[in-house]
Amino acid sequence: MRLSTCLFLATTALAQQSQNPSPMVEHTRAHPRLQKDAPPGRREPLAAGTLFIPEKLMRAKHLPLFVHFHGSAWVAEVAAARSGRFAVISVEAGSGSSTYAKRFSDHALFDAMLREASQKTGIAFGPISLTAWSAGHGAIREILSVPENYEKVQKVLLIDGLHTGYVNGKPGPLESQLEPDHLDVFLKFARDAVAGRKTMIVTHSEIFPGTFASTTETADWLVAQLGVQRRAILRWGPSKTQQLSEVRAGRFRMMGYAGNSAPDHVDEFHGLPEYLKLLR
Repeated sequence: MRLSTCLFLATTALAQQSQNPSPMVEHTRAHPRLQKDAPPGRREPLAAGTLFIPEKLMRAKHLPLFVHFHGSAWVAEVAAARSGRFAVISVEAGSGSSTYAKRFSDHALFDAMLREASQKTGIAFGPISLTAWSAGHGAIREILSVPENYEKVQKVLLIDGLHTGYVNGKPGPLESQLEPDHLDVFLKFARDAVAGRKTMIVTHSEIFPGTFASTTETADWLVAQLGVQRRAILRWGPSKTQQLSEVRAGRFRMMGYAGNSAPDHVDEFHGLPEYLKLLR
């Protein structure tokens, strides 16, 4: 087999690798989890996702709504019940941000989902917030790319889940060059948040996937584009996470956490009830 053929096959194999398996484990920090629960309330299956209205809010005619993408639906429902003011639509589409992006590449789906929720319950939902953990950001990217949806959505929460590719397909050395295509709409939303027109919260861990940009790298990119400054802090966060950095500018907030293992990633998801409070 010729050398050129070998190189081609090796390159193809690397391109197909979705993420380097992390060798990192973590035995020091506690990793508490929310207790699995099914809060009382009303559940309505929708064409995309499931609507949950906490029991105390079932008689309301108008409710704030957040739509959550990726992760067990019961976590989002617990967050809604604890908030005392939100209804939630939980959407689980599988693994990988491309799965979510593909589903919501049907740009009529988001509006149809909201309309179906109102028709089934007689409730007017608003303001509308979008939240996502990990791969779920792919759905938010597609939704915000539609001008009518962008205007409708007032708040966005990204939990350890803003990713993109590398220019030339590989990181570094030193600071990596990121492909901006998947980040541009989030930058637009972040700028509107800094100006006070929207609200945006971004969290990230220190996990390094290797084959695509980490949430730390995309967070650094956002900070640089916005022209804002991180500040170093040491603070306990949700689920016993350890916060290391923060950015606050207008109604934009970014929080960086220690941890480069799978449990650290899940910690942030189980912090959803606490992060939801910040959207208020």
